[in-house]
Amino acid sequence: MRHVHIHVTGIVQGVGMRPFVYREAIAHGICGWVLNAGDGVHIEAHAPADALDAFVAALSEHAPAAARVERVDIADLEPGGWSAADEQGFHIVASQDQTAHTTLVSPDIATCDDCLRELFDPADRRYHYPFINCTNCGPRFTIIRSLPYDRAATSMDCFPMCPKCAAEYVDPLDRRFHAQPDACFDCGPHITWHEAVNGDVCGNSSASLAVGTTRETSDAIIERCVELLASGGIVAIKGLGGFHLACDAANEQAVAELRRRKRRSNKPLAVMVRSLADAGRLCHIDDAERELLAGSIRPIVLLRRRAACESGGSPDALALAPSVARDLPELGVMLPYTPLQHLLLATAEACGMHALVMTSGNLSEEPIETDDDLAWEHLVAAGIADALLGNDRAILSRYDDSVVRVVDGAIMPVRRARGYAPQPLPLPALDGAPSCVLACGPQQKATIALAREGTNGKATCFVSQHIGDVENGGTFDAWNAARTRLEDLFDLAPAALACDVHPSYLSGQWAREQARKCNLPLVEVQHHHAHIASVMAEAIAAGQLTTDARVLGIAFDGTGAGTDGTIWGGEFLVASLGGFERAAHLRTWALPGGAASVRDARRNAFALLSELGLLEHPGAARLLDSLDEQTRSVTATMIERGINSPRTSSMGRLFDAAAAILGICDKATYEGEPAIELEAAAWRALSSESACPAGNIAGFSVTESSRPDACHVLNSRSLIEALLEGTGAGTAAYRLALDFHIAIARSSARIASDICVHEGIDTVALSGGVFMNRLLLQLLTRKLKNAGLTVLIPQTVPVNDGCIAYGQAAVARARLAQIASQ
Repeated sequence: MRHVHIHVTGIVQGVGMRPFVYREAIAHGICGWVLNAGDGVHIEAHAPADALDAFVAALSEHAPAAARVERVDIADLEPGGWSAADEQGFHIVASQDQTAHTTLVSPDIATCDDCLRELFDPADRRYHYPFINCTNCGPRFTIIRSLPYDRAATSMDCFPMCPKCAAEYVDPLDRRFHAQPDACFDCGPHITWHEAVNGDVCGNSSASLAVGTTRETSDAIIERCVELLASGGIVAIKGLGGFHLACDAANEQAVAELRRRKRRSNKPLAVMVRSLADAGRLCHIDDAERELLAGSIRPIVLLRRRAACESGGSPDALALAPSVARDLPELGVMLPYTPLQHLLLATAEACGMHALVMTSGNLSEEPIETDDDLAWEHLVAAGIADALLGNDRAILSRYDDSVVRVVDGAIMPVRRARGYAPQPLPLPALDGAPSCVLACGPQQKATIALAREGTNGKATCFVSQHIGDVENGGTFDAWNAARTRLEDLFDLAPAALACDVHPSYLSGQWAREQARKCNLPLVEVQHHHAHIASVMAEAIAAGQLTTDARVLGIAFDGTGAGTDGTIWGGEFLVASLGGFERAAHLRTWALPGGAASVRDARRNAFALLSELGLLEHPGAARLLDSLDEQTRSVTATMIERGINSPRTSSMGRLFDAAAAILGICDKATYEGEPAIELEAAAWRALSSESACPAGNIAGFSVTESSRPDACHVLNSRSLIEALLEGTGAGTAAYRLALDFHIAIARSSARIASDICVHEGIDTVALSGGVFMNRLLLQLLTRKLKNAGLTVLIPQTVPVNDGCIAYGQAAVARARLAQIASQ
């Protein structure tokens, strides 16, 4: 007989780990107990050695699907270190909270197949219950208040279980054993319905028109919601991590009205469809995309849309309002992931609606709403939605839907939130790194990161969910809430801070003040180094690079404060985790009005042509004619005198300028719109039979510095002049857009290859928001690989600024570890 203590760590709470352990113990003849604690699952086991070995192997090999077992530590008990009663049978002990909070909590999980069958089974007692769940699915992180994960520590604590639910909850052989959100119509949360009548707000959110306490009233609410959507209405619908704004995706008038009310004129909207079959009627879907759509996370997946010629006139075609995503080649699609969404889509389908717009429930640039009363005030009373479909289960953590795409077979996150965060990411093991680093992230697409050193020599990083653009009080409050949530839940006390070098970012200002007040080390990290470090950290943790490796980082984005007082964004950096050297960059030009030139790509293009001496080129006539004389005069004066005209080397701004020069998109109504439209035009050229992607136009010319320590400057004059020549010659804009992409990829690969040869580097890391451009990413990756270089692209964090906090944490740890070793 062996008598051992087993400690299981990883994602082992909220995933049915204890009933799984119980069943395995019974199957293997193990005596003892299992309990949840703040640092994982603890097991005391008494059994013959062979049975114990098989039991321990099963803990990893047969763990629940939603679990992630990272370690199973076994220690023999001292003689007399157990009770004789523990050798009689196996039982589950109440959770304890005397240990450090180092365990991991499962993110929210989409409704499982078993619950889905029960949801639509008229004979089941949870038939049509909008909150059906079990240990294999349902809310987790969005309802948890503290560890260990037990009902009393969640927002379900105010819903005492009825006798039937309570019996399931305590039965180790039941699928709902210790399913903390377990409930039914008799004892659990209920949906609520509040509606504005005749365009006027009727009462307030506390004066409900309907509460779905029974199946009949709940079904009536859902039917009324679908009726309103079918008539062109807009409804705020409460989900797992916040509210959605929904409308009929086939109703152009409804979609246009949603855009008007939400102040979201052109940015593409995501849609929810009931099945993979419906998704396939809208878009092309490969195997990897199919698994993402129908898996346990169910993010928004950016799919390649079917061309009009493929679906037009087909009886299987699924109608979509033109303004959902306009002429963009991709569409964001997701499948239902909550019981309520399944019920809504089933009812909508019966009414002939096969797709709903499901966009974040907020006014543009504000955090999504999570509270019913505030959602009523900010969404319905404010005139954005016509009604509110809420519920009485509180959301304790704000979570947007995650967004992912598949590029050349690899899954790339675009927005890391529900279903992914806060699953920790690995960091390179470094001697002397501080116990915990808080990385405060960027201003746009903000996240925060908390790095924790493990006792096993490994380090992990908790990267928060996508927070948004931290540019106002509301989003800064959301940033602070995400920070304190992670610190409190996992008992993380920062021993050092990291932030962006930009002096005006709200998160950076907070970090500097906090470092001063608490006397903590502060590491300020250059934006594009953080981009590349995020890719490196991921690769080092995966064993693809050594901790002292150097790579060539290509960081292409819109904005990042440089070390020379200019705005960087077209950068070739020779980088390690701890530092970097700028090897090459785009030639800078002025941005008159700063942000004004970002919003109006014509001003940006005017400034670029002025810098390059191309304003008089005949091909610039259309651009100049689109600007009135006063705007041209004022802009020229600002450039000449350097008035509010920061200089930039941004690749994102170069794409914007090209879009304006070609007449594809003059103004940005949302971030990156001109560049996105430029890519869309290039894809149209690729799909055209007459298009020959030869890419004959010139790329960058390189001005090499005579000083060995200075970087090379990439001059875009020949590239922009070729666009002007083509425009003047009447070449189609979409064809020139494709040639522009090919020239950028070809020139960048050539420059990268030259730098790698000179520096003795064989690996290139790509990061930055410009690589959200699928076409450019594919073209450049292939050319770099053809040159014999290894290409690293982020797989666990977004390529956009959603990776910055993770990169900051990696840089700060490396620098502080280096200081500690000296």
